[in-house]
Amino acid sequence: MASALTVSIALLALSLAKVNGTAGLGPIGAMGILVALLSQMTFLPALLVIVGRKPFWPYVPHLGDSGTDATHGAWRRIGERVAARPVRVLVMTTGVLVVMCLGLLNLSGGLTQSSSFRDRVESVAGQELVAKAFPAGASAPTDVIVSDPSRVAAVTRAVSEVPGVASVRATGESGPEGTLLSASLTMDPNSTEAYDLVPKLRRAARSADPEALVGGTSAVEHDLRSASARDTKLLVPLTLVIVFVILGLLLRAIVAPVALIATVVLSFAAALGFSAVIFDVVFGFPGSDPSFPLFAFIFLVALGVDYNIFLMARVREETLKHGTREGMLRGLAVTGSVITSAGIVLAGTFSVLAVLPLVFLTELGFAIAFGVLLDTFLVRSVLVPALVFVLGPKVWWPSTLDRPQT
Repeated sequence: MASALTVSIALLALSLAKVNGTAGLGPIGAMGILVALLSQMTFLPALLVIVGRKPFWPYVPHLGDSGTDATHGAWRRIGERVAARPVRVLVMTTGVLVVMCLGLLNLSGGLTQSSSFRDRVESVAGQELVAKAFPAGASAPTDVIVSDPSRVAAVTRAVSEVPGVASVRATGESGPEGTLLSASLTMDPNSTEAYDLVPKLRRAARSADPEALVGGTSAVEHDLRSASARDTKLLVPLTLVIVFVILGLLLRAIVAPVALIATVVLSFAAALGFSAVIFDVVFGFPGSDPSFPLFAFIFLVALGVDYNIFLMARVREETLKHGTREGMLRGLAVTGSVITSAGIVLAGTFSVLAVLPLVFLTELGFAIAFGVLLDTFLVRSVLVPALVFVLGPKVWWPSTLDRPQT
């Protein structure tokens, strides 16, 4: 339940986004998770009782069989190796992740509508033909609405003087809102240069008419990118607060949730940085969509916390009987194979997005698949145990488990 609530509430937080496409994903995604939770807690148990042990073929369990051994196995051995030198392991794994984070310097929002296709499409080919014989922005002129008809000439002159504007003409259309002017740009209206020109056009138009409005394809995309940036600044910290509260209630501690969130954020930044380098060097993509970091963050952080919950909830149970060090070893030994299997399945699911013809979906699929595998095999299996071994019982502060145990 804690796992499902973490993901569903994190997705539901998207409802606060200013971009409708992002906000609409929130309730639908949260509803899907909650329906899955209801099914797993009611329908699936009833179905297993009806059909018996057959779904587990060919390794059918029987009464009396021993379960996962918490004192042996590959994951137990990994845990013991980490426990032997926890500080060294912590420094080395953190260093690897920090190096991957440096790739964030290569992350750009240069992906536009014109460059969002992996294959060549007719619309892009047509725009290139237009740019050869006409101003590139002639295919989608920028609209300027002048509220006061007496200021049309002044607005036309002001907008014409902005570098990057090829021509401004009156369309002859007017209404209660004002007179419509059409400004053709010298660059592709679906380019970052055109988007960056919109604020200058607005300042120029409003210098002649304070109530002038600038719209059109380039202006809409500029506003969309601004809204996406605002959504990222709002939803990222909000998601972290939600995750912290749920982890705190589940683990009944403060230090553990803070430490776990720090590993999740570091894992996300490393996955995003490494992906940015791959997008540029290997795939040759022009950049990423402005909403890409937000979607990657929501999925990777919510899913990464899932694995934290699976691991640390069991570690806490074992700590009650065996102490923090042994509890970490036993918890890792029991949950390691489950977390690994879940990570591989999830990474395979998201990697399917990489075969779609849109660059944004390819980038999202690759980043989430890589991030999940990184979180599964390095962060959750090595970094988190090393961190717990270093902190010791203090990881459970302020609960009674923070006292040294024998």
